[in-house]
Amino acid sequence: MDRESGRTLYNKNMDQQMYPASITKIVTAIVAIEQANLDDIVTVTKEATEVIGTRVYLLENEQVSLLKLIQGLLINSGNDAGTAIAIHLAGSEEEFAKEMNRFVKDIIGTHETNFTNPHGLFDENHVTTAYDMAKITRYAMENPLFREIVGTKELEWIGEGWETTLYNHHRLLLSNEYVTGVKNGYVDQSGHTLVTTAKRDGMELIVVTLKAPSASFAYHDTEALMELGFNDYETGFVYEGERFKTEGGQEFELLEDIRFVKAKEETISLLVNNSGLLRINNERNERIHTEILDLVPKAIETTAASIEVPPLAEEVEGSNNQSFFLTDWFSQLFDHFK
Repeated sequence: MDRESGRTLYNKNMDQQMYPASITKIVTAIVAIEQANLDDIVTVTKEATEVIGTRVYLLENEQVSLLKLIQGLLINSGNDAGTAIAIHLAGSEEEFAKEMNRFVKDIIGTHETNFTNPHGLFDENHVTTAYDMAKITRYAMENPLFREIVGTKELEWIGEGWETTLYNHHRLLLSNEYVTGVKNGYVDQSGHTLVTTAKRDGMELIVVTLKAPSASFAYHDTEALMELGFNDYETGFVYEGERFKTEGGQEFELLEDIRFVKAKEETISLLVNNSGLLRINNERNERIHTEILDLVPKAIETTAASIEVPPLAEEVEGSNNQSFFLTDWFSQLFDHFK
């Protein structure tokens, strides 16, 4: 997917429900970032310390800032951090999952996603699709703090139970100069899952791979898809001030630049209907972008009313005669429009 326009450039089974594993944490993080005070001090519960899988080794009753938990969640994939965040914000994993589902459906517009926990440990009802995860990532990467955290390669971690340097679990962030984030995941039932963003020559792509048989397959396919996007597609623009006339004679104007993505060497056409909808089509007449334009008001033609205005009266001694004439002329004008 092209991140800025949201256009899907390539897909295979993108609407098939699958298990996401730890890429779930993308949602946990963006919900926490947008809905909570990052300076909150979270008291870690026993339940959070007992979560299995990858952890940042939180201790019961440890005091940790919400921001630090989000960092441990995304950089080191801490399941215990996910549970601590959920309990702090909603009282339980179950209640927090309800908010996750509301958020992705109502705010982002997903259709095939349902979460039951904040970390991605297996549950048969915990499902998503490649397309929904791309949409979720597109939304999340608009947030500067989220973008900063998922792009962090290493972070010093000093906790009551663990002092270490965290290295981002997304390998391509460490080895590919174009990669800007985001998150990997794995549980037995899901296989290897991976969400990646990469930027080159002004274009940022989102690549989602699900159910890979190994991490190396996930990374290999991701880099292949990145190269497909960067090598086969380019950015096009229609610039502010461009005007379009419809067959019905209406004229519309573009008030700001619009950006779209097209295949290289591809011929495009611009079509505007009488409602001002600009449609950019490729040479196969497929829609690649739409935009609503602003109507250019037609010039208002004014026609003076046909009023018989008598010639100015000859000036006579005093001003009373002329004043009477002017008053009489305005009376005629008023009667005409009345």
